[in-house]
Amino acid sequence: MPHADLDASLHLWPDLNRAHPSTSLLLGNGASRALWRPFTYFSLFEEAQRVRHKPLNLTDQALFKSLGTELFEPVLSALNATVRINAALAVSSSAPLNRYYTIKEALIHAVRSVHVPWRLLPINTLQRLNAELRTYQSVYSSNYDLLCHWAASQAPEGFQPLFDEEGHFDIRQTRRPGTRLLYLHGGLHLLKQPDGSTRQRSASDGQLLDGFAVNTPGDVPLFVNEGSSDDKLKAIRSSDYLSWCLGELAVHQGGLCLFGQHLDNSDRHLLQAIKQARPTHLAIAIRPLSEASIISQKQHFTQRFADTPGLALHFFDATSHPLGATDLEVPVPVTTRKRR
Repeated sequence: MPHADLDASLHLWPDLNRAHPSTSLLLGNGASRALWRPFTYFSLFEEAQRVRHKPLNLTDQALFKSLGTELFEPVLSALNATVRINAALAVSSSAPLNRYYTIKEALIHAVRSVHVPWRLLPINTLQRLNAELRTYQSVYSSNYDLLCHWAASQAPEGFQPLFDEEGHFDIRQTRRPGTRLLYLHGGLHLLKQPDGSTRQRSASDGQLLDGFAVNTPGDVPLFVNEGSSDDKLKAIRSSDYLSWCLGELAVHQGGLCLFGQHLDNSDRHLLQAIKQARPTHLAIAIRPLSEASIISQKQHFTQRFADTPGLALHFFDATSHPLGATDLEVPVPVTTRKRR
């Protein structure tokens, strides 16, 4: 298998992309962390237990445990369904609705504690992100933050609209011109409907994050937070939009660039989709922290694809890529650090 030598050498992105072009991009949390350091959290479920204002209480945590998950979407969906069933059967019980409110409230504060505020993002930064994203046929993102959505809105004519005028996902519109943004794990701008269909929230860029904080019954955010790969796959299969996104990754053609995506055990479903697609090659971004770190990351990816004969892996310096430029990082105000 034609892998690169496992030394500390790295290609520069412009040179590598000229020699081996990547038609599409797969983003992971490392891409968001490069822009906003507070995205460096381990688990949103744990973050929701630590926030100062209205964290998940023991009763809430017991509900997650009873359902065997740390994902918010299936828990909120189950509570939402229970509330509707109780109303239909005229069952007088406020407990499911109260739990819905408290869990959504904890989720809101957890997201606020880690997400970059709209007011801190320079427009020039979003324009640079927009310009880079539109160079790909498809951008697959396992991140559920708003960075790609905000960036695309700066010049939306370069991106393929996947939602109709009323905000509903329509698979019939998925072969139109423009770069496709596919959120493999959903996003803060997406909502799951009771029938499993998907709706995009209608709000201006500056209001999307604040609008997420509206704690309304029935509005279940469609995003899959940190958890096991099996849990994520169950949530994906229950959504028309997420199932379609993962299916598109599994049939990807051409070269694929991985940026900030580690493909660890919690993302085995993404790894399997890539293996099924059999891209012409993978261009993998590595941050050059040290020689030992570079070699370790090369070994990690080589082992991940050891059972995929003929797949070439090319490693490049993440800081040489437009999405890894050091001047893109947004400074974190002292007040934000204290609030966390």
